[in-house]
Amino acid sequence: MTGGRSRTVGWATVVALTLAGCTAAPSAAPPPRDRGGPAGGLRLVAFDSCTEALRQLRAAARAAVGPWGIGPDGDAVPLAAAERGGGPAAAKDAASAPTAGFSGTTVHEAGVDEPDLVKTDGRRIVTVTRGVLSVVDPASRRLTGRLAIDPTLGERFAGGDISLLLHGDRALVLLPARRVATPAAAKGRPAPDAPQARLILVDLAGAPRILGDYRIDGGMVDARQVGATARVVVRSTPRLVFPAPGRGTDAQRTAANRAVVDRATIDDWLPRYEVRAGGRTVSGRVDCDRVSRPAGFSGAAMVTVLSFDLGATTLGTGDPVTVAADGDTVYSSGPRLYLTNDQRRRVPAGGADGGTEIYQFDLTAGTPRHVASGSVPGWLINQYALSEWNGHLRVATTTGDRWGRGDRSTSGVYVLRPDGPTLTRVGQVTGLGRGERIFAVRFLGPTGYAVTFRQTDPLYAVDLRNPAAPRVTGELKINGYSSYLHPAGDGRLLGVGQEATDRGQVLGTQVSLFDVADPARPTRIARHHVAQGWSDAEADPHAFLYWAPERLVVLPVSRPGVVTDRADGAARRAAPATGMLALRVGDDGFTVAGTIDHPPSLGDGAEWTPVRRSLVVDGVLWTVSDTGLKATAPTTMRTVAWVPTT
Repeated sequence: MTGGRSRTVGWATVVALTLAGCTAAPSAAPPPRDRGGPAGGLRLVAFDSCTEALRQLRAAARAAVGPWGIGPDGDAVPLAAAERGGGPAAAKDAASAPTAGFSGTTVHEAGVDEPDLVKTDGRRIVTVTRGVLSVVDPASRRLTGRLAIDPTLGERFAGGDISLLLHGDRALVLLPARRVATPAAAKGRPAPDAPQARLILVDLAGAPRILGDYRIDGGMVDARQVGATARVVVRSTPRLVFPAPGRGTDAQRTAANRAVVDRATIDDWLPRYEVRAGGRTVSGRVDCDRVSRPAGFSGAAMVTVLSFDLGATTLGTGDPVTVAADGDTVYSSGPRLYLTNDQRRRVPAGGADGGTEIYQFDLTAGTPRHVASGSVPGWLINQYALSEWNGHLRVATTTGDRWGRGDRSTSGVYVLRPDGPTLTRVGQVTGLGRGERIFAVRFLGPTGYAVTFRQTDPLYAVDLRNPAAPRVTGELKINGYSSYLHPAGDGRLLGVGQEATDRGQVLGTQVSLFDVADPARPTRIARHHVAQGWSDAEADPHAFLYWAPERLVVLPVSRPGVVTDRADGAARRAAPATGMLALRVGDDGFTVAGTIDHPPSLGDGAEWTPVRRSLVVDGVLWTVSDTGLKATAPTTMRTVAWVPTT
């Protein structure tokens, strides 16, 4: 459930969190080898051998398996049916900084790119829609290249959108998990299809052409790119096929499933990959010496970090590094990558307050190297709940009831510092907003901001300039909430979310302008409300654009169609009104610059086309949909070109 759909609470609170005073922390050593004993805390240890890895994976899986397979409390559907798709995560004013006359993807950290359905380097715009990659020249405003990545794929399918990373004349296309047939693993019973993620390297120097195709077991979690290096995180489950549920007691079914675990080989756990390039296919799997494990694990999932050089002519094997754990959220500061594991999804389940495990990897030496681990109570709303600054990691979480009902939930902010192999908690502030949950978080240098939706009690503003001694400073209570916060410079913050009544009924998209120059006394200067509206930017910051040179906010907004009466007295609903809304940010508020819509695709019967992204190249505002790209003059909002891609 996304923050924009909740209807259970009535007030929003903006919380100011000041976190100055952090100092650099010492580096940590690589994971030790596994000596067969329990590891302390969450430190990762590498297996001594494949034999030892198989022994421990079997033991963990036997403890987790139930009558229906491996799942929460050992009582869920078989693993192959439980695989979920990729996920749809700071210290710098990242998203508001334009680059050399063009806007990039709205990202968490400056210099750390994130995959999205459109990319630009200022000299070309590359987008992928409905399984087709298109290249547009923004100078001539013409389509200059087109490549069918996979004609059988639509733009959206199980597992999420197709997305891109771009470097020089290379594009890396990321395809979320798609199920492929696998050999039978149980006598007399066909094996279920296994999820497989794909990465495709495309050469853009001339007519777009595929240089390499990389496939690996599992589903895409997320990816980050710094310079020419892309780090891709994939989650996989073991290829265990349990007997079809039949007669017998739970104990008998559990015993039969444990027998499947006992017969499993190490190949059933370790992710397999396949690289296709130049007419050749190379297959392999993650080596046992590339796998580490925490002290407690279930054997029900693995997360693998892959590394690719986008400047190379091939993808290679991905230099995989794997952890025998689950993975939900990816955050990278650039030199380091963090992977979090929400323990509510742990097998067996960690419970409503199982906490979140955090694994820190150093990226400076090329191959990701685990350096420290830690944990915090509660769960993270998304990657923006994490931020590294001056050697410290700040984490905002909510504990208790996920939906913020009654008084069973509360939130807090934790400051962690590496101490050897452990991310040690050095400061915290808890008990924030009892009965509420966090809807948005943004850390900017030494200051953090959080928005919650209030049900009964107030939420607090916290000063964390001294990480070891946080204190409450103030709060701002307003109707509705923001689910994404974006820096706008000069002590201003933009918020995108929903307006709501005092009783918590959402009323439509709301863009807010906050004055946060004094973190102890944040105020809202202005707001723009679209009645009954909904914006993709409320759940996906990649759909949001703030172009600082023009002080222009652009975001997609959809509204339900108007109900009208027909001649026969029956009612019908018109097509939704959808398009890009452009707002200019003034010192005292917003003015509407205009709206942009796209024509529907011919021949598909559609009455409307969602406009999904916006970007600026050489002073021209480009908007992107499944049907094409439109160029608009941002000062007059006049259309200057339409480039169809279908």
